[in-house]
Amino acid sequence: MAEQAFVRHERLGEVHVLRLANPPVNTLRHALRQELVAALDDAAAAGAKAVVLIGEGRMFSAGAEMTEFGGLRLEPTLTQVIDALDAFPGLTVAAIHGHALGGGLELALGCRARVAAPSAQVGLPEVKRGILPGAGGTQRLPRLIGAEPALALIATGDSVPAPRAKELGIIDAIIEGDLAEGAVAFARAALAAGREYARVRDRVAAGELAAFDAAAAAVAKRARGMEAPPATAEAVRAALTEPFEHGLATERRLFERLVRSEQSQALRHAFFAEREAQKVAGLAGIEPRPVARAAVVGAGTMGGGIAMSFAAAGIPVTVVETTAEALARGLARVESNWRRSVKSGRMTDEDVSRLLGLIRGTTDLAEVRDADVIIEAVFEDMEVKQGVFRELDRLAKPGAVLATNTSYLDVDAIAGATSRPGDVLGMHFFSPANVMRLLEIVRGKATTAAALATAVAVGRRIAKVPVVVGNCFGFVGNRMSFQRGRQGELMLQEGALPWEVDRVMTGFGLAMGPFAVADLAGLDIGGMVRKAFGIPFPIADAMVAAGRLGQKTGRGWYRYADGSRTPEPDPETERMILEISASLGRTRRTIPPEEIVDRMTLSLVNEGAKILEEGIAARASDIDVIFVNGYGWPAWRGGPMWHADRIGLAKVRDRLAELAALTGDDGLKPAPLIERLAASGGSFAKPG
Repeated sequence: MAEQAFVRHERLGEVHVLRLANPPVNTLRHALRQELVAALDDAAAAGAKAVVLIGEGRMFSAGAEMTEFGGLRLEPTLTQVIDALDAFPGLTVAAIHGHALGGGLELALGCRARVAAPSAQVGLPEVKRGILPGAGGTQRLPRLIGAEPALALIATGDSVPAPRAKELGIIDAIIEGDLAEGAVAFARAALAAGREYARVRDRVAAGELAAFDAAAAAVAKRARGMEAPPATAEAVRAALTEPFEHGLATERRLFERLVRSEQSQALRHAFFAEREAQKVAGLAGIEPRPVARAAVVGAGTMGGGIAMSFAAAGIPVTVVETTAEALARGLARVESNWRRSVKSGRMTDEDVSRLLGLIRGTTDLAEVRDADVIIEAVFEDMEVKQGVFRELDRLAKPGAVLATNTSYLDVDAIAGATSRPGDVLGMHFFSPANVMRLLEIVRGKATTAAALATAVAVGRRIAKVPVVVGNCFGFVGNRMSFQRGRQGELMLQEGALPWEVDRVMTGFGLAMGPFAVADLAGLDIGGMVRKAFGIPFPIADAMVAAGRLGQKTGRGWYRYADGSRTPEPDPETERMILEISASLGRTRRTIPPEEIVDRMTLSLVNEGAKILEEGIAARASDIDVIFVNGYGWPAWRGGPMWHADRIGLAKVRDRLAELAALTGDDGLKPAPLIERLAASGGSFAKPG
């Protein structure tokens, strides 16, 4: 059998086409790099006047093989491949379809010109992996489009569509129709006209240093503890102030430092953990059922967001409400959300009209009869939900997947209200459902493999990160978060104030502190759950009883000025905390920041260990995916279980035991799995 060719060389007279062929996304593995350099040499030797570089399959290139990061640099490196492009004696044209990301865009920047299909996207997302572009991206992009616009793209890692890339100057032309034919025609026209395209490395980066430094300072401020964004600013600044080769040396020095950093390792762990989460036990070879239509029962904030997610994926969705008034409010909220995207420039009026056309509202539950997947998003009450499922059992067509969006309730008890429990499961979306990426898919004891495979496929199709979990109180994310919330309540009783805890935890890397998040969600939400399960939180319950429900009432843990979402410490909150603490017989003390961090993070880890031992989560990395994508855990800290492994489970065990003794809280005693792994020198990632 012949070895795979990673670069296919086609000779079309004076123009040669080199096709990257490393499916599915044309990552720039070592063998491809070797063949590409050889193909460029062959094209030059054959007298080619121009070379068109294009990707086969889904895209131009997704960039470097992440598995090569941090290891031995095999030659030719990507930098050396781009040097070969620079040295080619004729015109080089990158023809981009799908995506050109990271090293893929750096490869394209090594060409003299770039053309793209209208639907193409380009970007340098390395900062999202805790690194920066390492093959000249921080030096070539500023020389092509200017230092400040380049910094805006590199420091965020955002990609841009081809029309915007052309406006910026990244793309020279957009090709309608067949991309390969159009790129060859572009090259021939340039040769015939004697049109020259300078090497990007020979251009001068535009920009004023003082303005750039102000932009760089803003990047550092937004980084919130991340090391990579400020480093990208330092590298791009070198493009503005140093010769090209010196700038490359600065970029390489920063890249090597970042790729070895704990933050980059954490971000790469999070990346690979998402991939691993898609490997679900029992689904090998199982085909998902076709899904052409969806239905959502409930047009509240959550139901509307779920409907938006289906419409955004091009799936027609029926939204059912009990009254015309509630339906109208829900659909108006959906339209308002999309209209805000028009104002911000992320959507057009035509986009909104198209999406609204995919959503149909009704007050007749029988209208779900054509849906292939039906998601219940009604009030979090078992009797209410069971009533809905009895009706769905009667009305839904055979084979339809019936999903509940419950956050805490027993999925098996809900399934038991139907005659088809095999088709029932949980699809737990996170608010706002049209934005949040996480989707916990809860496998009930009777859920069939076909129903589960269908839910996973739907999750991917609507651009979520599906993670399959088992059925228990709160599943994975909310069950663990409940323990963190319990520690927050106890620390208020013992001596802390909400803003003190939040300040420490935002310093840890959370975008918002847990008490500010509670105010955003509404304190009554947690209050209802605690009441349903008979779990008292004296201080939090008193806040709810006093009508202090958070932002929606202007007062919660914090106070909010009229119309403001900015939390301000509230003396009334402090007074209530002190009174209740005294009534409980607590002697208040100053709780040091390190104790706050440990109780708020290791309580998660401890419960996560119990979840793993019970088989509710398949892997520790699945828990990390859940917390990074659904609960605001900073991705550059990898996730709670990865964080614990980095500390070392022996230290985690000892610290939990110390905290349990200090507080008298048995809930902080180390879980049996932590005890065993610590004793054997194991970790959550490598328990054996």
